[in-house]
Amino acid sequence: METGSLRRLVLLLLLAFSGLPESAPDPDDESCLTHLSETLVDPNNNLHNWTKTTFQNPCSGFTSYLQGATCNNGRIYKLSLTNLALQGSLSPYLSNCTNLQTLDLSSNSLTGPIPADLQTLVNLAVLNLSSNRLSGQIPPQLAFCAYLNVIDLHDNVLTGQIPQQLGLLVRLSAFDVSNNRLSGPIPASLGNRSSGSGNLVRFNATSFVGNKDLYGYPLGDGKGRGGLSILAIVGIGLGSGLVSLVLSFSAVCVWLRVSEKKMGSSDEGKITQLMPDY
Repeated sequence: METGSLRRLVLLLLLAFSGLPESAPDPDDESCLTHLSETLVDPNNNLHNWTKTTFQNPCSGFTSYLQGATCNNGRIYKLSLTNLALQGSLSPYLSNCTNLQTLDLSSNSLTGPIPADLQTLVNLAVLNLSSNRLSGQIPPQLAFCAYLNVIDLHDNVLTGQIPQQLGLLVRLSAFDVSNNRLSGPIPASLGNRSSGSGNLVRFNATSFVGNKDLYGYPLGDGKGRGGLSILAIVGIGLGSGLVSLVLSFSAVCVWLRVSEKKMGSSDEGKITQLMPDY
């Protein structure tokens, strides 16, 4: 193709694309961001451009106007607000960001529960809420996020059991709930899950450690070990006390026997003289 013809073709393509209308702002994204900003406390003013004006049009194609946000075709598809000293709680209106694929709010000081409403984020692949102060139970509704590859909730204060339903997430390749206050059995569908090769366990003990009342493979039967340990301690204590008592009694008997012999040999006359006559 001649150089002139190639230039004309490129020019026509540029004109064609420039005439395309920009994607309109999405009202669901606006609601999602507005409510999230209302539940967050930003002491260091890191989110200074999170304003109502920006929420009305947070994206322009693949360009984002918000700190920590990434856009895809005019929609928010990634929120990464890590290590910003954020406080407050997670808004249930995060579910309005329906195009969201990554939600990373790790290494902050967020409190409160994980909203069950996140179940509507059907495109979510990465959920990282680690190193916060989130409490309450892990919502079993997360199992509806069928594309989840990563669930990282370590270093929080979550309680209750690990939902059995999370074992239905066939794409799950990274799972970490260590250092919480979880209890009960580890779901077999998670503890025994193997990697793609079929030879290696995908989630080892490091995914579950730091939960003193959590037990089952790959941690082992902590309840049984704990019960045996208590019995062993009680048995050792009773045994030690009994042995000490026997030894002490034997020592006293020996001492009395020796004393009686000494008194019988050296002080026999004195004792006889002190005895009254009848």
